[in-house]
Amino acid sequence: MALVGVLGGGVSGYGAAVLAAAHGYEVLLSDSGTLKEPYRSQLVRQGIPFEEGGHTLEKLLTAEFVVKSPGVPDTASVVRAVRERGIPVISEIEFAGRYLAPQTRTVCITGSNGKTTTTTLIHEIMRAAGFRAELAGNIGRGLAMQVAEVPAEAQPDWYVIELSSFQLDGMYDFRPDIALLLNVTPDHLDRYDYRMENYVKSKFRITQNLRPEDLFIYNGEDTETQAYLPRVLPALQSGRLAFAVKDAAAGAGGAWYDAETGTMHCGDFAFPADEMRIKGLHNIANALAAVAACRRAGVPDAVIGETLRSFGGVEHRLEPVATVDGVEYINDSKATNVDSVWYALQAMTRPTVWIAGGTDKGNDYEVLLPLVREHVKALVCLGLDNAKLVRSFQGVVPVYDTASLEEALRACRSVAVPGDTVLLSPACASFDLFRNYEDRGRKFKEAVRQLLG
Repeated sequence: MALVGVLGGGVSGYGAAVLAAAHGYEVLLSDSGTLKEPYRSQLVRQGIPFEEGGHTLEKLLTAEFVVKSPGVPDTASVVRAVRERGIPVISEIEFAGRYLAPQTRTVCITGSNGKTTTTTLIHEIMRAAGFRAELAGNIGRGLAMQVAEVPAEAQPDWYVIELSSFQLDGMYDFRPDIALLLNVTPDHLDRYDYRMENYVKSKFRITQNLRPEDLFIYNGEDTETQAYLPRVLPALQSGRLAFAVKDAAAGAGGAWYDAETGTMHCGDFAFPADEMRIKGLHNIANALAAVAACRRAGVPDAVIGETLRSFGGVEHRLEPVATVDGVEYINDSKATNVDSVWYALQAMTRPTVWIAGGTDKGNDYEVLLPLVREHVKALVCLGLDNAKLVRSFQGVVPVYDTASLEEALRACRSVAVPGDTVLLSPACASFDLFRNYEDRGRKFKEAVRQLLG
């Protein structure tokens, strides 16, 4: 019986282990830390072998292949050792894709920003049209777990899959039917040797293996996308469709926004942007990408329009929390990079107390300076090491250095007055003080609601 090694015991690792066991493999799930519940008890219940607190390299080096969770870096010694032995290292998405039913198709979404909003919107449009569609990847339940639980004949019409660059790095044969690349801006550069080219190359892996009948949807105005696209064109067999929101010509023949009329277009589909509940130019771009994907999937235009009117966005992305003593509090915890914060600050219409900080990912904050000068009345740094943020904005606006959520909110309360906005938009990962960005956002919302008494 061939062995499958699984590195990391979170949602993707657990799902990969269950899928491997279901298909007759011997499995060893190996985690350098402590497994969290419910994964640990579920592995015990199902009799799937696992280890915590380190890796038994002798065993892993006998594996036919290793499934690596996105959170495990390529630089980890166990990953290097496995690769040096010539053992393939793949992602959970790559592994799960081997067991997709023939009738099941996939639409895969990647990009530095807007992935979750676009993925969720596509899923809601498809469900509204009566398609059997499921969320997977970075949102919803892991793809491997869903494939393991559902017999091939009962798999959905579509999996709508949000993909990070880390998941794409471990994909070799997997192929979307519809691939979306929303944008590429600096993010996770600490995982890519601080070289933007490496990160861009990772994002473009979504185009590999596309067939003539598939479709690649991309941002016709994104600088990094436009610069790298010529490198993949010689091998790209699929159809291509660009979307654009600032220069309609960049989306001509695809999807574009006419600022003069306020109308979104995709082929003969037209929709007034001001009828959407989600606001901002970045959300118009997300919506255009979603419309293009759903039209290609066969969703009627009427259903697309109805869902655009009803869709209210996603948790932790410019999410209104409450108004306390005349001050509006907004949770944008999902803004874990500079570009996301740029869109958030651009959307602010009131004097803003900005909460930022966490685990820096090689950020360059200079691009934010004009918006900070225009919109921000004070910066509250929230993290264990705020030195880089403090250096970047000291002298531009008042800066408060805090190391806990409670301390940060006290600082906000001291400076915010009725009519202001307090915006949590961190530009950083959350792992210094929180489990993840969801944990950070939910604790922020809880703390704000406690202020209401």
